[in-house]
Amino acid sequence: QVQLVESGGGLVQAGGSLRLTCAASGSLFSISAMGWYRQAPGKPRELVATIPSGGSTNYADSVKGRFTISRDNAKNTVYLQMNSLKPEDTAVYYCNADIRYLSGVLRRRDFWGQGTQVTVSS
Repeated sequence: QVQLVESGGGLVQAGGSLRLTCAASGSLFSISAMGWYRQAPGKPRELVATIPSGGSTNYADSVKGRFTISRDNAKNTVYLQMNSLKPEDTAVYYCNADIRYLSGVLRRRDFWGQGTQVTVSS
């Protein structure tokens, strides 16, 4: 089966930086778009940034100029570099990937990681 495993969350002061990592493993055939989403307490999950297998990246307005998404296709890994963090960035961050995988036959669906907590103190 396919798994997405995130790491890199934690507690940081406002203005600080964190780097999130998400690695995909399992019976992968190919990965199309990858992305990061976040969910703060009492709020719906929202898009942070996405990166296709080729082409331009996409960011939420609230993180433009502060966050950078990148990927290493050889390692099936996506990163989120978060700089100039603000208290309003506090949330659980989830990795997402559009993956073709082998399960008897070739299948395709979205996969989600388990989430990693990011807390920014003021």
